[in-house]
Amino acid sequence: MISCRGVWKVFGPKAERVVGSPDADLPRAELEARTGCVAAVRDVSFDVPEGGVFVVMGLSGSGKSTLIRCFSRLIEPTAGEVVIDGHDVRSLSTAELRELRRSRMSMVFQNFGLLPHRRALDNVAFGLEVQGRAKVDRLARAQEMLDLVGLGAVGDSYPDELSGGMQQRVGLARALANDPGILLFDEPFSALDPLIRRDMQDEVSRLQRETGQTMVFITHDLPEALKLGDRIAIMRDGRFVQVGTPQEVVAEPADDYVRDFVRDVPRGHVLTARSIMNPADAAATARIPADTSVNDLVPVVAATDGPVAVVDDDGTVCGSVDRLCVLDALTDVPS
Repeated sequence: MISCRGVWKVFGPKAERVVGSPDADLPRAELEARTGCVAAVRDVSFDVPEGGVFVVMGLSGSGKSTLIRCFSRLIEPTAGEVVIDGHDVRSLSTAELRELRRSRMSMVFQNFGLLPHRRALDNVAFGLEVQGRAKVDRLARAQEMLDLVGLGAVGDSYPDELSGGMQQRVGLARALANDPGILLFDEPFSALDPLIRRDMQDEVSRLQRETGQTMVFITHDLPEALKLGDRIAIMRDGRFVQVGTPQEVVAEPADDYVRDFVRDVPRGHVLTARSIMNPADAAATARIPADTSVNDLVPVVAATDGPVAVVDDDGTVCGSVDRLCVLDALTDVPS
């Protein structure tokens, strides 16, 4: 669905000269002093399969928001390919790019971006209005999307009559209204209080399960990344430091930078039977699903003298766990 190859974004004069040059590896301040340029994204490559959730996590200034804007050319990449459904976004004409933005992808921003003079229902229907859909059709679709995000009763309310969490749900409903194949989220919940933020994370997870849409999610919050992502990229100074599943990032941090991020993560919530299992053991009698969390494994192995078989969704035994490997998973410090 999405494939990025060697993507760069350099701001400044003669930016293309920085791409792939020895100067590109300089620290940000030194590169700017020498060339007058800032390399926000440096040689980034990754793939997001259809229906996948890819999370890019990093601190402010790491380049993550610049990267996601390159997907739809809100920011023009300096070099590289951004391929969506087999088409390089950089080669699209103005009309083709407009069609991509209207029908194939939607974006949810940190600031809600609702039109203050329009009702919630009309805000959700706005993209369909731009597409030229008939009024009765677009309002019916907008109401359906409000129902989907749990706001079916607020269609006649204006944005200033809604809480921050409700406004963000309206923004999410608007993004869903044109049935895009791809949803892009740029730190959409960072302005919300913790309880509403957790609810919105649950909402996104639910919607993804129900709609099967491909999602790319930008955040600076590691627990949010671990909760939402099938795969996570840790970004620093414009580059990907590590890409992997939540379990891989927590259990096998690539360097000290990632290690510092995951040090305080409650491992029992993130690691699963699959991520800690030993080879299959014929002596195992009890069976547990491979996606069982380590925390949920504790009572199982405590009640069983021998190993416990780990099974895939189709019932195939793929490994085994015992008390020792569960204890190691809970007490091990990433190294």
